[in-house]
Amino acid sequence: MSTIVRIPFQIGAAIRRQRKLKGLTQAQLGQKTGLRQATISQLEKGEGGAQLKTLTDVLSALNLELVIQERTTSPVSFEDIF
Repeated sequence: MSTIVRIPFQIGAAIRRQRKLKGLTQAQLGQKTGLRQATISQLEKGEGGAQLKTLTDVLSALNLELVIQERTTSPVSFEDIF
């Protein structure tokens, strides 16, 4: 399933959803990535201006990848995020 994200909050929400689907706590994801639980929390809230390495480490730990493509013309609704 693809998720379109355009702002940090949407990225964080997508990461949170995938973490929960995989049955991981923030602390467990932090252990898998070498990050503090607080860092995972900030990333999931779209806060803190996470570094790209942090983002790619978390995506890798969740077995996800980032795809860059041209922006679609259709708006992303709140329902698309959740």
